[in-house]
Amino acid sequence: MKHRFHTTRYVVRYAALGAAVAALLASQLAVAADPVPMSGPRYDQALNKPGVPGVRNCFWSMGPYGGDPYLNVAWPDTNTYYWGAKFTMPEGSKLRIEGQFAHARYTSFTTYDDRGQPVESLADYLIEPLPGHTNPARHGADRTVAKRSYVIEVLAGGQRDINRVEGFYNEGATSKSISAPKNAGTQQVIVQRTYTPDKGSTITGGVPLPAPVLTLADGKVLRGMAACQALETYQRLQVQPDAFGMPIARYRELLTLPGKPDTHPATRPSTWYAQFDRKQFEGIFTGAVGNFERKSEGFYPTVDNQYIRTFINRKFGPVYVLRGRLPVTPKTMNGDAVMNVRGADLRYWSICSQHGAANTTVLKCLNDEEVVTNKERNYIIAFSRAADRPRTAYPECGVNWLPIPDDGDGMFDPDQGNMMIRNMLARPDFAHSIQKIRKTGEEREVMGEYLPQGSYMTKDIFESGFTCNSAAELASLARQAEEADAAQQAAAKAK
Repeated sequence: MKHRFHTTRYVVRYAALGAAVAALLASQLAVAADPVPMSGPRYDQALNKPGVPGVRNCFWSMGPYGGDPYLNVAWPDTNTYYWGAKFTMPEGSKLRIEGQFAHARYTSFTTYDDRGQPVESLADYLIEPLPGHTNPARHGADRTVAKRSYVIEVLAGGQRDINRVEGFYNEGATSKSISAPKNAGTQQVIVQRTYTPDKGSTITGGVPLPAPVLTLADGKVLRGMAACQALETYQRLQVQPDAFGMPIARYRELLTLPGKPDTHPATRPSTWYAQFDRKQFEGIFTGAVGNFERKSEGFYPTVDNQYIRTFINRKFGPVYVLRGRLPVTPKTMNGDAVMNVRGADLRYWSICSQHGAANTTVLKCLNDEEVVTNKERNYIIAFSRAADRPRTAYPECGVNWLPIPDDGDGMFDPDQGNMMIRNMLARPDFAHSIQKIRKTGEEREVMGEYLPQGSYMTKDIFESGFTCNSAAELASLARQAEEADAAQQAAAKAK
Protein backbone atom coordinates (compact mmCIF):
# COMPACT_ATOMS: atom_id res chain seq x y z
CA MET A 1 0.00 0.00 0.00
CA LYS A 2 1.77 3.15 -1.16
CA HIS A 3 1.10 6.86 -1.26
CA ARG A 4 3.36 9.12 -3.31
CA PHE A 5 3.62 12.88 -3.48
CA HIS A 6 6.36 12.86 -6.14
CA THR A 7 6.75 10.84 -9.30
CA THR A 8 10.53 10.99 -9.04
CA ARG A 9 12.02 8.33 -6.85
CA TYR A 10 14.78 9.25 -4.48
CA VAL A 11 17.19 6.88 -2.87
CA VAL A 12 19.09 8.18 0.11
CA ARG A 13 22.09 6.12 1.01
CA TYR A 14 23.40 6.34 4.50
CA ALA A 15 25.22 4.23 7.06
CA ALA A 16 23.47 3.36 10.32
CA LEU A 17 25.47 5.89 12.33
CA GLY A 18 24.55 8.75 9.99
CA ALA A 19 20.83 8.24 9.35
CA ALA A 20 19.63 11.54 10.75
CA VAL A 21 22.50 13.53 9.25
CA ALA A 22 21.88 12.20 5.75
CA ALA A 23 18.20 13.15 5.92
CA LEU A 24 19.13 16.73 6.76
CA LEU A 25 21.91 17.04 4.18
CA ALA A 26 19.53 16.06 1.40
CA SER A 27 17.84 19.47 1.56
CA GLN A 28 20.66 21.60 2.99
CA LEU A 29 21.52 23.34 -0.29
CA ALA A 30 17.98 24.68 -0.61
CA VAL A 31 18.45 26.97 2.40
CA ALA A 32 22.10 27.86 1.96
CA ALA A 33 21.24 31.44 1.03
CA ASP A 34 18.67 31.95 3.80
CA PRO A 35 19.51 35.26 5.53
CA VAL A 36 18.26 34.04 8.90
CA PRO A 37 20.93 31.94 10.63
CA MET A 38 20.13 28.64 12.30
CA SER A 39 19.66 29.02 16.02
CA GLY A 40 21.42 25.88 17.21
CA PRO A 41 25.04 25.48 18.28
CA ARG A 42 27.69 25.21 15.60
CA TYR A 43 28.45 21.70 14.48
CA ASP A 44 31.69 20.37 15.96
CA GLN A 45 33.28 17.66 13.83
CA ALA A 46 35.21 16.45 16.89
CA LEU A 47 31.91 15.36 18.44
CA ASN A 48 31.07 13.10 15.50
CA LYS A 49 32.65 9.94 16.83
CA PRO A 50 31.91 6.63 15.13
CA GLY A 51 29.65 4.11 16.75
CA VAL A 52 26.11 4.24 18.10
CA PRO A 53 25.61 2.67 21.56
CA GLY A 54 23.18 -0.14 22.10
CA VAL A 55 22.61 -3.74 21.05
CA ARG A 56 21.97 -4.68 17.40
CA ASN A 57 22.58 -7.66 15.16
CA CYS A 58 22.97 -8.49 11.50
CA PHE A 59 19.19 -8.45 10.94
CA TRP A 60 18.18 -5.59 13.25
CA SER A 61 21.13 -3.52 12.05
CA MET A 62 19.44 -0.09 12.15
CA GLY A 63 19.24 1.26 15.66
CA PRO A 64 18.62 1.49 18.42
CA TYR A 65 16.50 4.57 17.77
CA GLY A 66 15.24 6.57 20.74
CA GLY A 67 16.38 9.61 22.67
CA ASP A 68 20.03 10.55 22.89
CA PRO A 69 22.57 8.94 22.81
CA TYR A 70 20.83 6.57 20.41
CA LEU A 71 19.68 7.44 16.88
CA ASN A 72 17.30 10.31 17.53
CA VAL A 73 15.06 11.03 14.53
CA ALA A 74 11.37 10.96 13.54
CA TRP A 75 10.23 12.10 17.03
CA PRO A 76 10.85 8.90 19.01
CA ASP A 77 9.63 8.39 22.56
CA THR A 78 12.51 8.50 25.06
CA ASN A 79 10.97 5.57 26.96
CA THR A 80 10.98 3.50 23.79
CA TYR A 81 13.61 1.74 21.71
CA TYR A 82 13.32 1.01 18.01
CA TRP A 83 15.26 -1.29 15.69
CA GLY A 84 14.94 -1.43 11.91
CA ALA A 85 15.58 -4.26 9.46
CA LYS A 86 15.95 -3.81 5.70
CA PHE A 87 16.10 -6.91 3.56
CA THR A 88 14.96 -8.69 0.41
CA MET A 89 13.44 -12.15 0.59
CA PRO A 90 14.78 -14.39 -2.21
CA GLU A 91 12.18 -15.59 -4.70
CA GLY A 92 10.22 -18.54 -3.33
CA SER A 93 11.66 -18.24 0.17
CA LYS A 94 9.87 -18.11 3.52
CA LEU A 95 10.94 -15.92 6.43
CA ARG A 96 9.98 -16.29 10.04
CA ILE A 97 11.06 -14.29 13.08
CA GLU A 98 11.62 -16.18 16.31
CA GLY A 99 11.56 -14.23 19.54
CA GLN A 100 10.50 -13.90 23.16
CA PHE A 101 7.98 -11.42 24.49
CA ALA A 102 9.83 -8.55 26.17
CA HIS A 103 9.48 -7.60 29.83
CA ALA A 104 7.97 -4.27 28.81
CA ARG A 105 4.70 -2.39 28.41
CA TYR A 106 4.39 -3.06 24.69
CA THR A 107 6.22 -4.48 21.70
CA SER A 108 5.23 -4.32 18.04
CA PHE A 109 6.45 -4.97 14.52
CA THR A 110 5.55 -2.52 11.74
CA THR A 111 6.33 -2.66 8.02
CA TYR A 112 6.89 0.56 6.03
CA ASP A 113 7.14 1.89 2.51
CA ASP A 114 9.93 4.19 1.32
CA ARG A 115 8.18 7.34 2.55
CA GLY A 116 8.06 6.19 6.16
CA GLN A 117 4.38 5.27 5.87
CA PRO A 118 3.21 2.14 7.71
CA VAL A 119 1.96 -0.81 5.73
CA GLU A 120 0.93 -3.16 8.54
CA SER A 121 1.49 -3.37 12.29
CA LEU A 122 1.53 -6.40 14.54
CA ALA A 123 1.16 -5.58 18.24
CA ASP A 124 2.38 -8.03 20.87
CA TYR A 125 -1.05 -8.96 22.25
CA LEU A 126 -2.10 -10.24 18.82
CA ILE A 127 0.79 -12.71 18.51
CA GLU A 128 0.09 -16.36 19.27
CA PRO A 129 2.71 -17.81 21.65
CA LEU A 130 4.30 -21.18 20.99
CA PRO A 131 2.46 -24.21 22.43
CA GLY A 132 3.08 -24.36 26.17
CA HIS A 133 4.21 -20.72 26.26
CA THR A 134 2.43 -17.56 27.45
CA ASN A 135 1.85 -14.19 25.85
CA PRO A 136 2.37 -11.82 28.83
CA ALA A 137 0.82 -8.88 26.95
CA ARG A 138 -2.69 -10.31 27.16
CA HIS A 139 -5.14 -9.44 29.90
CA GLY A 140 -4.63 -11.38 33.10
CA ALA A 141 -1.40 -13.00 31.88
CA ASP A 142 1.60 -13.62 34.12
CA ARG A 143 4.13 -10.98 33.08
CA THR A 144 6.95 -12.81 34.87
CA VAL A 145 6.52 -16.14 33.08
CA ALA A 146 9.73 -17.78 31.84
CA LYS A 147 8.27 -19.57 28.79
CA ARG A 148 7.34 -16.62 26.53
CA SER A 149 8.42 -17.51 22.96
CA TYR A 150 6.65 -16.84 19.64
CA VAL A 151 7.15 -17.13 15.87
CA ILE A 152 6.00 -14.59 13.27
CA GLU A 153 5.78 -15.29 9.54
CA VAL A 154 6.86 -12.42 7.25
CA LEU A 155 4.86 -12.30 4.00
CA ALA A 156 6.51 -10.75 0.97
CA GLY A 157 3.13 -10.07 -0.62
CA GLY A 158 -0.41 -10.13 0.64
CA GLN A 159 -2.60 -7.48 2.18
CA ARG A 160 -2.75 -5.95 5.64
CA ASP A 161 -5.42 -7.25 7.99
CA ILE A 162 -8.21 -4.72 7.44
CA ASN A 163 -10.42 -6.36 10.07
CA ARG A 164 -8.35 -4.80 12.86
CA VAL A 165 -9.27 -1.18 13.62
CA GLU A 166 -6.01 0.74 13.93
CA GLY A 167 -5.32 2.55 17.16
CA PHE A 168 -7.85 0.54 19.18
CA TYR A 169 -7.49 -2.55 21.34
CA ASN A 170 -9.01 -5.41 19.35
CA GLU A 171 -9.92 -7.92 22.04
CA GLY A 172 -9.85 -11.51 20.88
CA ALA A 173 -7.97 -10.78 17.65
CA THR A 174 -4.89 -12.91 16.89
CA SER A 175 -2.29 -13.17 14.16
CA LYS A 176 0.80 -15.17 13.20
CA SER A 177 2.03 -13.07 10.27
CA ILE A 178 2.83 -9.58 8.99
CA SER A 179 2.86 -8.31 5.40
CA ALA A 180 6.08 -6.70 4.17
CA PRO A 181 5.70 -5.80 0.48
CA LYS A 182 8.85 -5.07 -1.50
CA ASN A 183 9.31 -1.33 -2.02
CA ALA A 184 9.97 -0.74 -5.74
CA GLY A 185 9.97 -4.50 -6.09
CA THR A 186 13.11 -5.01 -4.01
CA GLN A 187 13.41 -3.79 -0.42
CA GLN A 188 11.35 -4.74 2.62
CA VAL A 189 11.44 -2.80 5.90
CA ILE A 190 10.33 -3.82 9.40
CA VAL A 191 10.68 -1.77 12.58
CA GLN A 192 10.48 -3.40 16.02
CA ARG A 193 9.54 -1.26 19.04
CA THR A 194 9.85 -1.95 22.74
CA TYR A 195 7.98 0.53 24.96
CA THR A 196 9.04 1.12 28.57
CA PRO A 197 11.09 -1.92 29.53
CA ASP A 198 10.63 -2.97 33.15
CA LYS A 199 12.99 -1.28 35.61
CA GLY A 200 16.20 -3.23 36.00
CA SER A 201 15.74 -4.76 32.56
CA THR A 202 17.63 -3.95 29.35
CA ILE A 203 16.56 -1.80 26.41
CA THR A 204 15.35 -5.00 24.71
CA GLY A 205 13.14 -5.85 27.68
CA GLY A 206 15.45 -8.50 29.10
CA VAL A 207 15.31 -10.81 26.06
CA PRO A 208 17.51 -11.13 22.96
CA LEU A 209 16.52 -9.37 19.78
CA PRO A 210 14.32 -11.63 17.64
CA ALA A 211 16.18 -13.88 15.21
CA PRO A 212 15.49 -14.39 11.48
CA VAL A 213 15.07 -17.90 10.08
CA LEU A 214 15.03 -18.12 6.29
CA THR A 215 13.84 -21.17 4.34
CA LEU A 216 14.96 -21.06 0.72
CA ALA A 217 12.89 -22.32 -2.20
CA ASP A 218 14.89 -25.58 -2.21
CA GLY A 219 14.06 -26.21 1.47
CA LYS A 220 17.45 -25.20 2.89
CA VAL A 221 17.11 -23.45 6.26
CA LEU A 222 19.44 -20.53 7.09
CA ARG A 223 19.92 -18.89 10.46
CA GLY A 224 22.10 -16.14 11.90
CA MET A 225 24.64 -14.52 9.57
CA ALA A 226 23.86 -16.99 6.77
CA ALA A 227 20.23 -15.81 6.81
CA CYS A 228 21.31 -12.15 6.90
CA GLN A 229 23.59 -12.63 3.90
CA ALA A 230 20.86 -14.30 1.88
CA LEU A 231 18.43 -11.53 2.87
CA GLU A 232 20.98 -8.83 1.96
CA THR A 233 20.37 -7.06 5.27
CA TYR A 234 23.33 -4.71 4.75
CA GLN A 235 21.84 -3.09 1.65
CA ARG A 236 21.36 0.66 1.77
CA LEU A 237 17.99 1.94 2.95
CA GLN A 238 15.78 3.14 0.11
CA VAL A 239 13.98 6.16 1.54
CA GLN A 240 12.66 9.43 0.21
CA PRO A 241 14.10 12.63 1.74
CA ASP A 242 10.94 13.64 3.61
CA ALA A 243 10.41 10.27 5.32
CA PHE A 244 12.18 11.31 8.54
CA GLY A 245 10.95 14.90 8.63
CA MET A 246 9.73 17.88 6.68
CA PRO A 247 12.24 19.16 4.08
CA ILE A 248 14.13 22.11 5.56
CA ALA A 249 13.25 24.46 2.72
CA ARG A 250 9.52 23.69 3.06
CA TYR A 251 9.65 24.09 6.83
CA ARG A 252 11.34 27.47 6.46
CA GLU A 253 8.68 28.53 3.96
CA LEU A 254 5.83 27.54 6.30
CA LEU A 255 7.47 29.16 9.31
CA THR A 256 7.81 32.55 7.58
CA LEU A 257 4.48 32.88 5.77
CA PRO A 258 3.53 36.53 5.09
CA GLY A 259 1.33 38.13 7.73
CA LYS A 260 2.14 35.59 10.43
CA PRO A 261 3.47 36.73 13.83
CA ASP A 262 6.99 35.92 15.01
CA THR A 263 5.48 33.33 17.38
CA HIS A 264 4.00 31.35 14.46
CA PRO A 265 2.69 28.59 14.56
CA ALA A 266 2.22 28.87 18.34
CA THR A 267 -0.99 30.53 19.54
CA ARG A 268 -2.19 31.92 22.87
CA PRO A 269 -4.06 30.10 24.24
CA SER A 270 -2.34 27.13 22.64
CA THR A 271 -4.14 25.09 19.99
CA TRP A 272 -3.98 21.30 19.92
CA TYR A 273 -4.05 19.42 16.62
CA ALA A 274 -4.85 15.74 16.19
CA GLN A 275 -2.64 14.12 13.56
CA PHE A 276 -4.29 13.30 10.25
CA ASP A 277 -2.40 13.48 6.94
CA ARG A 278 0.45 15.70 5.72
CA LYS A 279 -1.93 18.27 4.28
CA GLN A 280 -3.45 18.72 7.71
CA PHE A 281 0.02 18.95 9.29
CA GLU A 282 0.94 21.77 6.92
CA GLY A 283 -2.46 23.30 7.68
CA ILE A 284 -1.20 23.97 11.22
CA PHE A 285 1.12 26.51 9.62
CA THR A 286 -1.04 27.73 6.73
CA GLY A 287 -4.40 27.78 8.52
CA ALA A 288 -5.95 25.53 5.87
CA VAL A 289 -9.01 23.65 7.09
CA GLY A 290 -10.54 20.63 5.39
CA ASN A 291 -11.77 17.09 5.66
CA PHE A 292 -8.43 15.39 6.15
CA GLU A 293 -7.81 11.66 6.12
CA ARG A 294 -6.78 9.82 9.26
CA LYS A 295 -3.68 8.23 7.77
CA SER A 296 -0.02 8.20 8.71
CA GLU A 297 2.28 9.82 6.18
CA GLY A 298 5.97 9.86 6.98
CA PHE A 299 7.96 10.10 10.22
CA TYR A 300 7.65 6.29 10.74
CA PRO A 301 4.67 6.34 13.12
CA THR A 302 3.18 3.49 15.13
CA VAL A 303 -0.33 2.79 13.90
CA ASP A 304 -1.36 1.62 17.37
CA ASN A 305 -0.76 5.21 18.48
CA GLN A 306 -2.69 8.33 17.65
CA TYR A 307 -1.03 11.67 18.23
CA ILE A 308 -2.01 15.17 19.20
CA ARG A 309 0.42 18.10 19.24
CA THR A 310 0.77 21.78 19.99
CA PHE A 311 3.41 24.45 19.55
CA ILE A 312 4.50 26.91 22.22
CA ASN A 313 6.78 29.94 22.11
CA ARG A 314 8.86 31.55 24.84
CA LYS A 315 8.05 34.99 23.43
CA PHE A 316 4.72 34.55 25.24
CA GLY A 317 6.52 33.72 28.50
CA PRO A 318 9.45 31.62 29.75
CA VAL A 319 7.37 29.00 31.62
CA TYR A 320 4.47 27.16 30.02
CA VAL A 321 2.15 25.30 32.40
CA LEU A 322 -0.09 22.42 31.35
CA ARG A 323 -2.95 21.04 33.43
CA GLY A 324 -4.89 17.95 32.44
CA ARG A 325 -6.14 14.52 33.44
CA LEU A 326 -4.28 11.25 32.92
CA PRO A 327 -6.15 8.26 31.43
CA VAL A 328 -5.95 4.89 33.17
CA THR A 329 -3.17 2.61 31.83
CA PRO A 330 -1.62 -0.70 32.91
CA LYS A 331 1.16 -0.71 35.51
CA THR A 332 4.28 -2.50 34.30
CA MET A 333 7.44 -0.52 35.00
CA ASN A 334 8.10 -2.07 38.40
CA GLY A 335 7.86 -5.60 37.07
CA ASP A 336 4.16 -5.91 37.98
CA ALA A 337 3.15 -9.56 37.90
CA VAL A 338 -0.17 -9.36 36.02
CA MET A 339 -1.14 -7.47 32.88
CA ASN A 340 -4.37 -5.50 33.30
CA VAL A 341 -5.69 -4.40 29.92
CA ARG A 342 -9.47 -4.46 30.34
CA GLY A 343 -9.38 -2.05 33.28
CA ALA A 344 -7.39 0.53 31.29
CA ASP A 345 -8.46 3.37 29.00
CA LEU A 346 -5.26 3.07 26.96
CA ARG A 347 -2.34 0.69 26.72
CA TYR A 348 0.15 3.58 26.95
CA TRP A 349 0.25 7.38 27.27
CA SER A 350 3.15 9.81 27.05
CA ILE A 351 3.91 13.47 26.53
CA CYS A 352 7.13 14.60 24.85
CA SER A 353 9.11 17.79 24.36
CA GLN A 354 10.60 17.92 20.87
CA HIS A 355 12.38 19.98 18.26
CA GLY A 356 10.58 21.16 15.14
CA ALA A 357 9.25 19.38 12.07
CA ALA A 358 12.46 19.61 10.05
CA ASN A 359 14.64 18.41 12.92
CA THR A 360 12.32 15.75 14.46
CA THR A 361 14.53 14.99 17.46
CA VAL A 362 13.13 14.52 20.94
CA LEU A 363 14.45 15.95 24.20
CA LYS A 364 12.47 14.14 26.88
CA CYS A 365 9.20 12.28 27.39
CA LEU A 366 7.20 11.43 30.48
CA ASN A 367 5.12 8.27 30.31
CA ASP A 368 1.97 7.49 32.26
CA GLU A 369 3.83 5.89 35.17
CA GLU A 370 6.32 8.75 35.45
CA VAL A 371 3.77 11.57 35.57
CA VAL A 372 2.93 12.68 39.11
CA THR A 373 -0.81 13.18 39.66
CA ASN A 374 -3.20 13.87 42.51
CA LYS A 375 -5.80 11.32 43.61
CA GLU A 376 -8.16 12.43 40.81
CA ARG A 377 -5.37 11.70 38.28
CA ASN A 378 -4.93 15.39 37.49
CA TYR A 379 -1.42 16.52 36.61
CA ILE A 380 0.58 19.72 36.27
CA ILE A 381 3.54 19.90 33.87
CA ALA A 382 5.83 22.91 33.63
CA PHE A 383 7.79 23.42 30.41
CA SER A 384 10.81 25.70 30.42
CA ARG A 385 14.46 25.90 29.57
CA ALA A 386 16.62 24.31 32.23
CA ALA A 387 17.81 27.76 33.33
CA ASP A 388 14.19 28.84 33.91
CA ARG A 389 13.06 25.73 35.79
CA PRO A 390 10.99 26.82 38.81
CA ARG A 391 12.21 25.66 42.20
CA THR A 392 8.83 24.03 42.83
CA ALA A 393 8.66 22.19 39.47
CA TYR A 394 9.83 18.81 40.79
CA PRO A 395 7.96 15.50 41.18
CA GLU A 396 8.39 15.51 44.96
CA CYS A 397 6.52 18.83 44.96
CA GLY A 398 3.68 17.29 42.96
CA VAL A 399 4.71 19.09 39.76
CA ASN A 400 6.21 17.54 36.62
CA TRP A 401 8.75 19.28 34.40
CA LEU A 402 9.89 18.92 30.80
CA PRO A 403 12.58 20.96 29.03
CA ILE A 404 12.01 23.44 26.24
CA PRO A 405 15.00 23.11 23.87
CA ASP A 406 17.63 25.79 24.36
CA ASP A 407 17.78 26.03 20.55
CA GLY A 408 14.00 26.04 20.08
CA ASP A 409 12.92 24.23 16.94
CA GLY A 410 16.54 23.25 16.29
CA MET A 411 16.57 25.20 13.05
CA PHE A 412 15.36 28.79 12.90
CA ASP A 413 13.31 29.86 15.93
CA PRO A 414 15.22 29.61 19.25
CA ASP A 415 12.00 30.24 21.23
CA GLN A 416 9.75 27.59 19.74
CA GLY A 417 8.71 24.46 21.62
CA ASN A 418 6.89 21.47 20.20
CA MET A 419 5.07 18.90 22.31
CA MET A 420 3.16 15.75 21.45
CA ILE A 421 0.88 13.36 23.36
CA ARG A 422 0.52 9.68 22.44
CA ASN A 423 -2.57 7.56 23.01
CA MET A 424 -1.93 3.86 22.31
CA LEU A 425 -4.50 1.11 21.77
CA ALA A 426 -7.51 2.90 23.18
CA ARG A 427 -10.32 0.86 24.66
CA PRO A 428 -13.13 1.11 22.08
CA ASP A 429 -15.62 2.45 24.64
CA PHE A 430 -13.27 5.10 26.06
CA ALA A 431 -14.93 8.21 24.62
CA HIS A 432 -12.08 10.69 25.21
CA SER A 433 -9.15 9.17 23.31
CA ILE A 434 -7.38 10.85 20.42
CA GLN A 435 -8.62 7.93 18.32
CA LYS A 436 -12.19 9.23 18.70
CA ILE A 437 -11.40 12.56 16.97
CA ARG A 438 -12.79 12.39 13.45
CA LYS A 439 -12.08 15.88 12.13
CA THR A 440 -9.93 18.86 12.95
CA GLY A 441 -11.42 21.36 15.36
CA GLU A 442 -13.20 18.85 17.61
CA GLU A 443 -10.16 17.99 19.75
CA ARG A 444 -11.43 19.78 22.88
CA GLU A 445 -15.00 18.57 22.44
CA VAL A 446 -13.95 14.91 22.22
CA MET A 447 -11.11 14.73 24.71
CA GLY A 448 -12.54 17.07 27.35
CA GLU A 449 -10.43 17.13 30.52
CA TYR A 450 -8.00 14.63 28.97
CA LEU A 451 -6.80 17.38 26.63
CA PRO A 452 -4.60 19.64 28.78
CA GLN A 453 -4.92 23.41 28.95
CA GLY A 454 -1.90 25.68 29.14
CA SER A 455 -0.85 29.15 30.22
CA TYR A 456 2.35 31.20 30.16
CA MET A 457 3.99 32.83 33.16
CA THR A 458 7.32 33.82 34.66
CA LYS A 459 9.39 31.61 36.92
CA ASP A 460 8.69 33.80 39.96
CA ILE A 461 4.93 33.81 39.40
CA PHE A 462 4.97 30.03 39.00
CA GLU A 463 6.82 29.56 42.29
CA SER A 464 4.33 31.85 44.03
CA GLY A 465 1.30 30.06 42.64
CA PHE A 466 2.56 26.47 42.76
CA THR A 467 4.06 25.85 46.18
CA CYS A 468 5.89 22.67 47.06
CA ASN A 469 3.92 19.91 48.79
CA SER A 470 6.78 17.47 49.31
CA ALA A 471 6.92 15.49 52.54
CA ALA A 472 10.08 17.30 53.55
CA GLU A 473 8.53 20.71 52.86
CA LEU A 474 5.34 19.88 54.76
CA ALA A 475 7.38 18.61 57.72
CA SER A 476 9.41 21.80 57.68
CA LEU A 477 6.27 23.94 57.58
CA ALA A 478 4.78 22.00 60.50
CA ARG A 479 7.95 22.46 62.53
CA GLN A 480 8.11 26.17 61.78
CA ALA A 481 4.44 26.58 62.67
CA GLU A 482 4.98 24.89 66.02
CA GLU A 483 8.05 27.04 66.72
CA ALA A 484 6.17 30.22 65.80
CA ASP A 485 3.21 29.24 67.98
CA ALA A 486 5.48 28.46 70.91
CA ALA A 487 7.22 31.82 70.48
CA GLN A 488 3.89 33.67 70.40
CA GLN A 489 2.69 31.88 73.55
CA ALA A 490 5.93 32.69 75.31
CA ALA A 491 5.69 36.35 74.30
CA ALA A 492 2.10 36.57 75.56
CA LYS A 493 3.08 35.19 78.97
CA ALA A 494 6.09 37.44 79.35
CA LYS A 495 5.82 40.07 82.10
